[in-house]
Amino acid sequence: MRKLMFLVAAAALTASPATAALKAGSKAPDFTTTGALAGKPFNFHLAAALNKGPVVLYFFPKAFTSGCTAEAHAFSESIGDFRKAGAQVIGMSADGLKTLEDFSVKECRNAFPVATATPATQKAYDVAWAEHPGITTRTSYVIDRKGRIVMVHDDLDFSQHVAKTLAAVKALK
Repeated sequence: MRKLMFLVAAAALTASPATAALKAGSKAPDFTTTGALAGKPFNFHLAAALNKGPVVLYFFPKAFTSGCTAEAHAFSESIGDFRKAGAQVIGMSADGLKTLEDFSVKECRNAFPVATATPATQKAYDVAWAEHPGITTRTSYVIDRKGRIVMVHDDLDFSQHVAKTLAAVKALK
């Protein structure tokens, strides 16, 4: 029995990335990066976005993979609810701009932007996946207008990221 418990624990540790270091209540690190919305490149600055309301930053491992595609579809289907709650959603990955331009059209369905998580941004948000260099973990942050992180959801299973971030945004009202 002890051996079985050890094997289950070991499998769980190797199957998921490390827990995000940034905790609720922390100040969100400011950053500027390039991204794409509806296939068109743009510059994104977190501080400027926060002037308009809360921001959901969701980091995803790799564009055009099954989980990341399903997550992008889920966010695009719920984007009206996020907007109604006054929040912006931006997907973040280590993918290059050309890939993200294509992903923003095909998988994000032109509903929200995606941007490049530079190595500095990955480090600042503790989303660099050590076991898979060049890929981020699947971690979602909800950041209030004052730049404080109000919710963190760090889970490779994409299925709860939309529901949990939307609930956190609605709780800000």
